[in-house]
Amino acid sequence: MAAQDRCLWIRESWQSDTLAPHGLMPFFAPADLLLAQPKDQADALAVAEEALKDGALPFVVLEITRPLNLREGRRLQLAAKAGGTTGLCVIPEGMGSNAAETRWKAAPLFDEQGEDSTLQRWEIIKNKSGTKKAWSVKWDAQTRRINVVSEVAQR
Repeated sequence: MAAQDRCLWIRESWQSDTLAPHGLMPFFAPADLLLAQPKDQADALAVAEEALKDGALPFVVLEITRPLNLREGRRLQLAAKAGGTTGLCVIPEGMGSNAAETRWKAAPLFDEQGEDSTLQRWEIIKNKSGTKKAWSVKWDAQTRRINVVSEVAQR
């Protein structure tokens, strides 16, 4: 198992619900998911910043429980840039964060043929450096990639 296949997921230890790595099996092996459970958001931010800055892992997910202030968000952005790491903050609906470079909304799409349960609509609702747009996407289990569904295929 190579480091380029791993993901670090950070969530506060007091949260009663749990992440089920087996639910991510279509996307990657559960053994490739590293879980960190710091005691509070301050420690979670510190773990995320160090992981992003280090660059040893390609992907870091941080679940937040309160809005990030501009300083916290900027520190995460600089750390991700320094480490060449992709960072994703999972922010509860309605909480928002002024520090976000982009903000996305994902929702399932109904497949009329009932053949694909992975269809989703990803919409960029905030973008500090570009335009806003929406895409229909689906997971390709064979290539382990997210594919954008063409406009023609949606008709």
